[in-house]
Amino acid sequence: MTACAIEPPAADEDGLSPRAGCVITADGGYGARLAHDGESPFPERWTLGGPEPYAVPLRGNQPEEAGTEVQPMADGRVLIKRRVGERYDFHLLYPTGPGTGEAPLGAVTAPEDGTLRLLPPAPGGERAYALAVGPRSSTVWLVAGGAFGPERLAEVPGRCSGGVWLDHAGRMLALDRETGGRTKAVVVDLGRGGEVSPLLQIAEASDDRLLLADPDSGLLLISSDAPAPGEPRLGWGVMGSTLPVRFPDSLRLPECRVTPFAIQPGQVLTPESCAVALRIDGSLGTWAGVWRPAERQVHHLPAPAGWLTGAGLVTPGGALLLPYATEEVSCGLARLTVPHVAPPAAPEDPAEEAPEPVAPRPVPLQQAPLGRLVTN
Repeated sequence: MTACAIEPPAADEDGLSPRAGCVITADGGYGARLAHDGESPFPERWTLGGPEPYAVPLRGNQPEEAGTEVQPMADGRVLIKRRVGERYDFHLLYPTGPGTGEAPLGAVTAPEDGTLRLLPPAPGGERAYALAVGPRSSTVWLVAGGAFGPERLAEVPGRCSGGVWLDHAGRMLALDRETGGRTKAVVVDLGRGGEVSPLLQIAEASDDRLLLADPDSGLLLISSDAPAPGEPRLGWGVMGSTLPVRFPDSLRLPECRVTPFAIQPGQVLTPESCAVALRIDGSLGTWAGVWRPAERQVHHLPAPAGWLTGAGLVTPGGALLLPYATEEVSCGLARLTVPHVAPPAAPEDPAEEAPEPVAPRPVPLQQAPLGRLVTN
């Protein structure tokens, strides 16, 4: 059985950001993407919170170039990041009758020999952040929602990737930091001047990344090669728990690439029952899946035609919502239901657990700085 690849998807063939498919606000109210109509891509806002989804094109006065990113805000405007020479320009787009209005926010100079990308939508949707990665350090920028344009918030030693919000306040940001040839997830406290604390330390020599987190239940989806060096596997843990991180065989699909992209919210104190939405890529194509820790099996679901691949959300009731666009339907939202299966009574095989403890028990999320998630 082949372990599933779980790195973020590569950029599209047109050179656009891997997030160009669709980005959805944390509350699921709006989405944004770079749409194509046979010519240059253009920004498009999707309204998802009403009775019927609909799209509004936000064409500008110029074609969008490779590397452009968009992100929806909670008020319905769309943030756009454009590369212009040695800088990145940020604007807020909004419809103005038949045209598109642009409110300039300012610019950030491109890091030398580095990149800058938008971080996932922050809770609340009033602010937006970007991560600039240079050769030796990474910088977190507030690029929308500040008082005086882009604001430098934190500098983290090492090259960082990923980006997961750990709380509803948009204060605790988890990043995967590479230093000394190893990658470990750390927490950047944006409320304390960018203070950095370790988050994942499953084994000293392992690469441990955080893929998803749910602030309500504390459920974490993890990538680590601790069980088998050089072979990343999907695992799950709970913030603040003393239970071991687990790497269930149910998430190892033969010759497939599995990417978790959403967690069911609102399941306070019941992380084992949370539905986790999966994108599954195999030789037969791409489809969706849903997995719950307590059930220890993946429910395979056919994705709708035109699925904006890898985008979607799980409702508090456990339904999977997938945005799609076809020639007949310019803006659609498929609703898929997944039956609950009674979890097995026997505990999971201890062989699925991570190695022995290597650090103290983690500090609960509401306490800062965060401690390490380990296998106690």
